[in-house]
Amino acid sequence: MTIWEMLAVFAAGIGAGTINTIVGSGTLITFPVLLGVGLPPVTATVSNGLGLVAGSISGAIGYRDELTGQRARVLRLSAVAAVGGVAGAALLLTLPSTAFETIVPVLVTLALVLVILQPRISRAVQRRREKTGTTPHPDGGPLLLAGLLAASVYGGYFTAAQGIIYMALMGMLIDDTLQRLNATKNILAAVVNSVAAIFFLFAADFDWTAVLLIAVGSTIGGQIGARTGRRLSPTVLRALIVVVGTVALVQLLIQRYG
Repeated sequence: MTIWEMLAVFAAGIGAGTINTIVGSGTLITFPVLLGVGLPPVTATVSNGLGLVAGSISGAIGYRDELTGQRARVLRLSAVAAVGGVAGAALLLTLPSTAFETIVPVLVTLALVLVILQPRISRAVQRRREKTGTTPHPDGGPLLLAGLLAASVYGGYFTAAQGIIYMALMGMLIDDTLQRLNATKNILAAVVNSVAAIFFLFAADFDWTAVLLIAVGSTIGGQIGARTGRRLSPTVLRALIVVVGTVALVQLLIQRYG
């Protein structure tokens, strides 16, 4: 990489760490930048996953106050997330690269749709609670575990928007505040990224320069997200994610079909 490419990857890491801590979908910032500096799609995904481990941990530490009293819940959900993360990482390396190049544009599109629909989903969940007068299970129950497992397989394969999927699932099925659920989401993302990273260290090709730049940048971003996220406009963040994700999608489609 040139110095300018390294700065771009580092800046993308800061942005991804910040956005992942607040709402998720930071991969939609780092992934297109890694493609732009010349990394193949699978190598970019593996390098991105390894680098974002530090940012996930940083964000979780930043939200440590909101984790008070959630020990049992976090341990239970983390065990399921770890299994799903390993399965997703194994799929990434088992399936041929052509399959990845075909599947990832679909996953990016899904992630963008979830980002756009997140406010509507949240409002629908709230209206349903008010209409039915029902109280969600304190830990989500079997339905959340099943959904979390599937979301974590997705996260181990391609991390974009896994945090948004977690928040949608937990918001529907757990009776707790948004900030406490966001703290749990950061732990789950850290677990999935970590188990996938361990798997990748022994079984995949990655770019150490990209990994280190994203790791340092996302660590800084995780702290920024934890400290200032509550004051940032969700609309602005969502718009940024959609714009960057659309660029990534176009770039992927050009590589695949151009």
